[in-house]
Amino acid sequence: MKKILFLVLTLFSFYKAFSQEAKPMKSTMGFYVNPALNLGYNLGNSIKDSQNKDSQYYQQNISPYLPNKITYGITAVAGYHFIPNLALGSGLKYSFIDDNFHLIYWVIQPKVIFNVDDESLFIDLNYGKQINHSAVSDAKFYGLKIGLQVSYSKRLSQEGGIILESHKFANSSAVFVGLSYGITIFSNKNYTGYGED
Repeated sequence: MKKILFLVLTLFSFYKAFSQEAKPMKSTMGFYVNPALNLGYNLGNSIKDSQNKDSQYYQQNISPYLPNKITYGITAVAGYHFIPNLALGSGLKYSFIDDNFHLIYWVIQPKVIFNVDDESLFIDLNYGKQINHSAVSDAKFYGLKIGLQVSYSKRLSQEGGIILESHKFANSSAVFVGLSYGITIFSNKNYTGYGED
């Protein structure tokens, strides 16, 4: 009997020594809403300055001149974070680009998240298509945002990032680089350390 008990205890200790603990699954935000403000600088501004609006070849209604040096706007995206490193959202983006360029885009936004934790690096890939009528119609943009998401409470994170956007307006285009700041409100209270009991 002692030998059997000794053998069981020995096997149990080896089992504990060589077994690997299953790592808990990285959590996800669940459903989320992400409003963000952005401010950008037009890298193509020198082309606008060189255009001669008095020229007979300048036709604003056919090929509108490139927009101002500075642009600003707001984006509101709602989505679902379905696996630890990938979320998908959609929403609206308003961009003030020039006096007659008040553009509203419908946006699709895949989000790639690295190091899911209280501080996470993320990359947003954006595609938008204009849905309103302005100085131009049928404008579209492609964008990239790289930033850091920092937990603030059980269901709230704040984020800051660098943006790069390429806009296409009729026969002209512009590239903007700038900064973005936003918050993310999410449904999973255990996504951050604040939610752990």
